[in-house]
Amino acid sequence: MKFYQRILLLIGLLTLGFAAQANEKLKPFVLAYKTQAEMADAVAEVKEKLTAGGFEIVGSYSPYDTATVIAITNDALKQNAAQSQFGGYGAAQRVSVTDLNGERQVAYTNPTYMAHAYRMNGDLGEVSAGLAKALGKLEEFGPKDGLTAKQLRKYHYMFGMEYFTEPSMHAMYPSHEKAVQTVAERLAKGVAGVTQVYRIDIPGKKETIFGVAMKAPNDKKKAMDDHFIMSEIDFKPLRSTAHLPYEILVSERKVYSLYARFRIAINFPDLSMMGANSFMNIMKTPDAIKNALTEVADESYKEALF
Repeated sequence: MKFYQRILLLIGLLTLGFAAQANEKLKPFVLAYKTQAEMADAVAEVKEKLTAGGFEIVGSYSPYDTATVIAITNDALKQNAAQSQFGGYGAAQRVSVTDLNGERQVAYTNPTYMAHAYRMNGDLGEVSAGLAKALGKLEEFGPKDGLTAKQLRKYHYMFGMEYFTEPSMHAMYPSHEKAVQTVAERLAKGVAGVTQVYRIDIPGKKETIFGVAMKAPNDKKKAMDDHFIMSEIDFKPLRSTAHLPYEILVSERKVYSLYARFRIAINFPDLSMMGANSFMNIMKTPDAIKNALTEVADESYKEALF
């Protein structure tokens, strides 16, 4: 075979490889392994593996008795976040340990899926490989059919519903520092039943991401409650607990969150609109979350306005 023919063949193979990668279907969660260990022991083991794998544990919480979520980051995640617009949303990955019928499922968010969903500059392939090495990778899961990178980067659930580029803007302050201080103080007080799980300051830019737990202060406000929401939508044999926790992003002087019709749908894209275990069952949730996070972010919030 002549030299130029070899070059053409190589180019052709590379083109086919890139095309196959572009059409690869991704899913939002990865099942690492299952274990019979007691919950506390399983969580401790996961934390040890993450630390040994070079990940920084920035927070953890139990949204309900049968689950623990561990938030992690590392230099690659923070650096990619710094290089991406609103990259703070991708600065943390979430690892879950969920008890189902006496067996503990260890799972985590798929970094490459999240990188595309949050329109980050890179695909976080290095982070995906690092998590697979630290915890294992049995299978990706979530929707029956996954989404390609192209589909994720322009995703919205259906006509009229929000894109990644259409977040809720909760408040604006005179400075980034004042915005961060206010959100941190109000989370510490548990305003609106919302408390801090983790905080990551993005290096080299005025951006801070808070992971937040949401526990309804009363039954009237249950639509914003982590446990209530997951009891309605997380019903498959492999649990998507790592959907939690929700985030508040302080970027420059403004306080944002992803609107729930995007933030929930991107992790549950095959959730039906109506019927059992559907979006209809959490119809009040998007506005309930928005109002709760606005109450946290905005010192002047008055519930009567909503």
